[in-house]
Amino acid sequence: MAPALPDHGAAWNAGAVPTAGDKDIESSDHDARAGEPRPMRVRVLGSAAGGGFPQWNCNCRLCEGVRTGSIRARARTQSSIAVTSDGCDWILFNASPDILQQLKANPELQPARALRDTGIRAIVLMDAQIDHTTGLLMLRESADALPLWCTAQVHEDLSTGNPLLGVLAHYAGVDWHELRPGAGAVAIPGADGIDFTPLALTSNAPPYSPRRDAPVPGDTLGMLMVERAGGRRLFYAPGLGAPEPHVIEAMATSDVVLVDGTMWSDEEMIACGASAKTARSMGHLPQSGDGGMLEWLGTLPPTTRRVLIHINNTNPILDEDGPERTRLNELGIEVAYDGMDIAL
Repeated sequence: MAPALPDHGAAWNAGAVPTAGDKDIESSDHDARAGEPRPMRVRVLGSAAGGGFPQWNCNCRLCEGVRTGSIRARARTQSSIAVTSDGCDWILFNASPDILQQLKANPELQPARALRDTGIRAIVLMDAQIDHTTGLLMLRESADALPLWCTAQVHEDLSTGNPLLGVLAHYAGVDWHELRPGAGAVAIPGADGIDFTPLALTSNAPPYSPRRDAPVPGDTLGMLMVERAGGRRLFYAPGLGAPEPHVIEAMATSDVVLVDGTMWSDEEMIACGASAKTARSMGHLPQSGDGGMLEWLGTLPPTTRRVLIHINNTNPILDEDGPERTRLNELGIEVAYDGMDIAL
């Protein structure tokens, strides 16, 4: 069972999560001109897990259903978000294999101020998984080295087991900034109105990592984003295998949580014949069952906006008329979709 939440007024220890009072959520967009102070805003570029939805080689009920139109469901690209504090400059979280399609679908990220231009001021990687990093290769034409923020563990995996960074060195290259979970908040140029606090998560390292099935802190991150002017807070964790005290504290003090919605049940992929792996073995907390994501989300304050992202193609919540989606609606839990806009 989920334990009681920590006291919102309790001080948090060094290098972790500062506390804040509950805030009301405003979901509408804002029309302030670029460059002026403005609420933090998140654009969901992609909301699916690896492979997207429908997955190219999958004929499960959901993938077949969205292709043929026999179920009510939205197609989705692979998981990524962009965050802005001024509506002009954006921080890209994860670079999915679908990044070019996502940028085309979100023209705000292309301000067209010069012959070669982009609104992306920095790229933050939450892990080294292939569905969160392959898009870096699609950005190789950058005029300058790509400003890349990630942990030492992620940098290592992308230099050895899946050496994307070595390939990029022959093109734009990267300007690496190390993220150190537990070291407190960092400022990322391009989002000067937001403080970013990386938190180590329990999940799993990618298959090409020497730490596969034996992950260490730094293999997977969550990110607490705090708006300096208004104090609004968002917690982002597309890969979350277990709720730990510092994670629960970050979620409990946030206005919006955008968290791992990969699978409905632990043995979901086994049951449909898609894989022999459980959700937990891959580093994802399933929504249902004892200690599942729904249980944890249910412990959050009623003012917290709760959104699931990184949805696997086998997850029945993709069927908008299914009983699992009805259950989420009853609980007030949203399912992210491509193009979703969250303004705090």
